[in-house]
Amino acid sequence: MNKPYRQHLKSSKDLETTYEAVRAGFVALALEKNRQATPYIEEARALKIAVSTAKRPSDLLNIPDIQSGLLTAAGVSDKATNHLLAQDKTEAIKGLIKNFLEPAGEKFVEELVFRFLLIRGDTLGGSMRNVGGVLAQRKLTRAIISAIKIAGQSYEWLHCETSKWAKMSENDADIEIFVKGISWSKDGQGRTALYNMTVPVVGNNVDLCLFNCSYKDIADRKNAKDIFASAGSYIAIGELKGGIDPAGADEHWKTARTAIVRIQESFAKAGHEPYLFFIGAAIEAKMAVEIWSQLKRGTLTNAANLTNDNHIASLSRWLCNL
Repeated sequence: MNKPYRQHLKSSKDLETTYEAVRAGFVALALEKNRQATPYIEEARALKIAVSTAKRPSDLLNIPDIQSGLLTAAGVSDKATNHLLAQDKTEAIKGLIKNFLEPAGEKFVEELVFRFLLIRGDTLGGSMRNVGGVLAQRKLTRAIISAIKIAGQSYEWLHCETSKWAKMSENDADIEIFVKGISWSKDGQGRTALYNMTVPVVGNNVDLCLFNCSYKDIADRKNAKDIFASAGSYIAIGELKGGIDPAGADEHWKTARTAIVRIQESFAKAGHEPYLFFIGAAIEAKMAVEIWSQLKRGTLTNAANLTNDNHIASLSRWLCNL
């Protein structure tokens, strides 16, 4: 086929991430952190109001509807809570009261709220480690949906939490937050893209796979297993790296490059060559030259800088037309 990357790239220089894009990327990460922190802040406010009637720390044991919040402040995770007996939970809360709240004196409520937020902050930190990848997936998803709709097509999408397929809605604002897969039709043939799945042919997790089937074909687990195991079912496979920090750019590319080689070799053994593409947010000059070289050699069929809207629109249109 023609070189699709030529639609938006003229040289390796076009792949490089600009300073302005890096700055905007860090701002986007900060905003997302604040968005995800909001529920924890509201929980802390609710906890503060609930304990406001307590005269002394020991009174907290007599307020039944705050015990979950007390356990969190005591450092007991939600996961650990499921494995503790009632007496173990009580002991944990008593330890919190004796060792931290009572020494705080009249400020015990503030101490409780601070400790609650400290533990919740740690939880948030864990969920934010791959926030760049999450934001990248959302952006690509929205671009793919836009390409489908501009072409006058409809789509179905897979909800990441319910694992149920839903039909396109006229009001699809923010659905990219919950999308794990998208399905559409190209010239009467089904096309389905799935995020973050283990590819049996490769034996590793892959960021995005495009299959030559409809969502109905993989709705049945047994049928889906057969499709995923068949090398010929894969039309395109992509690596998506959303980290914006230039300091980690080279490491992201090394990881993606290794994955691309593994995918290429595994499918070659199976007698099939899916299109391979790479999308990165932080692309330094040296990386850009190497990616450009792979594009020219045909190792990669397409590539784009995630921070460039025109790149993503072009690559998404290419995917939707495969």
